[in-house]
Amino acid sequence: MRRVVSQTAVALLSSATGTAAVACLGALHAAAPARPAAHAAAALTGGAPGVRAAGEAGPRSVAYRGVRVPVPEGWRVISLDLDPSACVRYDLHAVYLGRPGPQPDCPARVVGRTEAVHVQPLRGAAASRTVVHGDKLGSFTVRPTIGHETMLALPEAGLSITGVYGTDPAELQRVLRGTRLISKRTGGPGKPHAHGKPGTPAKPADPAKPDASAKPDASAKPDAPANPDASAKPDTSAKPAKPETPAKPVQPEKPAGAHEPAGPSSKPAVRRSAPPEPPERLDYASGKGFDTCTAPALSTMKAWRPAYKVTNIYIGGAARGCAQPNLTASWVKKVHNMGYRILPTYVGLQPPCGTRPQKFTKKSAASQGRRTGGDAAARAKALGIPAGEPIYLDLEAYNSGNASCRAAVIRFVSAWVKAVAKKHYKPCLYGNASSGVRDVGAAAGAAKPVGIWFANWDGKARVYGDRYLPDRWWPPHRRIKQYRGAHRERHGGVTLNIDSSLADGRAY
Repeated sequence: MRRVVSQTAVALLSSATGTAAVACLGALHAAAPARPAAHAAAALTGGAPGVRAAGEAGPRSVAYRGVRVPVPEGWRVISLDLDPSACVRYDLHAVYLGRPGPQPDCPARVVGRTEAVHVQPLRGAAASRTVVHGDKLGSFTVRPTIGHETMLALPEAGLSITGVYGTDPAELQRVLRGTRLISKRTGGPGKPHAHGKPGTPAKPADPAKPDASAKPDASAKPDAPANPDASAKPDTSAKPAKPETPAKPVQPEKPAGAHEPAGPSSKPAVRRSAPPEPPERLDYASGKGFDTCTAPALSTMKAWRPAYKVTNIYIGGAARGCAQPNLTASWVKKVHNMGYRILPTYVGLQPPCGTRPQKFTKKSAASQGRRTGGDAAARAKALGIPAGEPIYLDLEAYNSGNASCRAAVIRFVSAWVKAVAKKHYKPCLYGNASSGVRDVGAAAGAAKPVGIWFANWDGKARVYGDRYLPDRWWPPHRRIKQYRGAHRERHGGVTLNIDSSLADGRAY
């Protein structure tokens, strides 16, 4: 039986023939018969919803809300308007169109980048963007940056473009220079034209708004066992709103602490004491933790709070693999107020003998460590994370048996640690127990991180007794263990792809 759900199509235009190959990006197929190669542009690839091949015949482009973006051979076109749950991944060659939904279906972890472009309405996009007018796109130059990305604003179309690259910005630059403005918006901000149809107002997708009602769950206890059914029940502690009563005349507002003058019939004023300050949090966290590729929606974080106490966020870095549409200073503050302890994680350049494309070299290890350490501190500050809090460097697995590579890793980490400490943050390290963390722990004369978060997916939720790390390294309250890799869990009616950790270490 075949089932098809048809939605709006996006036209892929061939610049060679002028013909249109229509890719129904929103169609969902079940048990569809095999298709010939000529229909590759409309075929679902990789099993991921909303992901389509760009086609095989000649240069192509896709029209979206007043711009036409070239689609290089082998790239995919992913419509987020049609599939809001699609994950904006920077490790895939793709053109993403539209705003991400509030809860993208992302993997637990994506490390590394290649060339990709994301076009979305300007309203609601990150404010720190370079303004480029349509007639200047053809000569725009992508400068190499520490984060391997560029962010543009196209005011005439009311659109923003985020472009990322792997190691060389040349291909990204060709795509951006080939992008053309085909119509100008006529409405107010955030109301661009419909897909490639000038003058036709489009209904913009609802932006991913933070959940203003997300408040700390007063009933949540640290390390409470996961109970999806219980967490899905309505909050019985909330009192129903009382019907409005006729308004009384408004009295002038008195300053705090003011009292009425004492008269013959007045009673002595009762001075109320200020509420006690909440106790300061310890600089370490203990309990169950999870990490996932992109910061979840606030409603998801609230639903998961009874089951977890610790979470991480990927704050930046050239190898950060997922977009972060939810991650803002406001998000961090609200999640922190829910009672979560947060592990800010920076995914920078990786070892020269590792498998990720973004690498430091043996020669540049120390200078790149200093540079990325400063960037990590700046990104933490931009998210409202105060000085004195930890920042974890994500150092993925590498060939520890390569002595010269191992020495470069020590130089890089040591320089990164010093740079972060100079900015008054606490430098910490995430890495594989059998490579990065072990090598740094054993290194003599190197600057050591304040705390560690080590990966050993042996399924044992314990921070000591690891076969690779002596117990005398980083005690006490300076260890977190990631003991289980990617898997799906459901709490409060919401499912995420996560890695699982047990914390007894530094956290914000």
